[in-house]
Amino acid sequence: MQKAIIGKKIGMTQIFDEKGKVIPVTVVEAGPCVVSQKKTVENDGYASVQIGFGDLKAHKVNKPMAGHFAKAGVAPKRTLREFRFDDTDAYNVGDIIKADTFAAGDKVDVSGTSKGKGYAGVIKRWNFQRLKETHGSGPVARHGGSNGACSSPSRVWKGLKMAGHMGAEKVTVQNLQVVKVDAENNLIAIKGAIPGPNGGTVIIHDSVKA
Repeated sequence: MQKAIIGKKIGMTQIFDEKGKVIPVTVVEAGPCVVSQKKTVENDGYASVQIGFGDLKAHKVNKPMAGHFAKAGVAPKRTLREFRFDDTDAYNVGDIIKADTFAAGDKVDVSGTSKGKGYAGVIKRWNFQRLKETHGSGPVARHGGSNGACSSPSRVWKGLKMAGHMGAEKVTVQNLQVVKVDAENNLIAIKGAIPGPNGGTVIIHDSVKA
């Protein structure tokens, strides 16, 4: 059965295995989540499960979403994500998904929003090299240089590496290992680092490489 859960990144720490080796881990408060919608091939053309995480006060929900939650019979949730599963028979609307859906040793992919770093120049954003500061460069040692394309095609190509907004984008780290699961406190310890700042929303699902 395919598995997925939504959680909140708590932070990094380290734990010790049976041999006393240090394992750096990221702790995620995973769930409890609730199944708020189930789509089927017959009705919707594809099979998927919508999962909600994080309680939200009723007065902060607009009317369309309030009706959506009322139809499902679940409390309003702050975060909703849809997962396309090959088989959704194991899920029903109202089901609760907890951290124990995963176990130590599982391989997972973790998605989150990276830290936003504001407006950045080409050196910080794209690892450009500085210009020489001896003769002829003037006060532009950290600039991106010329980006024109002469008379053909008389424009700047889309995707050219330039200064601009850096970070705050979706990042997925694949094939991470679940080291420990604390079902009582809804905590999952994942080996290594995962994207996003502490307190950010993350999505954990089966690894496509497993």
